[in-house]
Amino acid sequence: MVGQDPWIAVYILASGRNGTLYTGVTSALQKRILQHKLGTFEGFSKTYGCKALVWYEPHPTMPAAIEREKRIKRWRRDWKLALIEAQNPQWRDLAEDWFEAPEGPLAWMQRP
Repeated sequence: MVGQDPWIAVYILASGRNGTLYTGVTSALQKRILQHKLGTFEGFSKTYGCKALVWYEPHPTMPAAIEREKRIKRWRRDWKLALIEAQNPQWRDLAEDWFEAPEGPLAWMQRP
């Protein structure tokens, strides 16, 4: 789905089905999602456990992606839920197959 090349996208992470939502924008989606999953920096998504990629939308330019992110962040929660469920009704982690399962000290992260 997503290769190693940078990919501009707006995305939504969730802590679980109908859980806390985090909306973000990036120029390298796969790298950014891995950072969220590993909790490599402090912030809202780490504090509230938003690690499942439940929606994303690619964009041709960063300004277009930033504009869309700002618009979605102003939306009511039920609009965001409808956006997610229109493309991902099961709330599956869309990045679940993007990374190899860690071994050693990070293996604990594979537990549900």
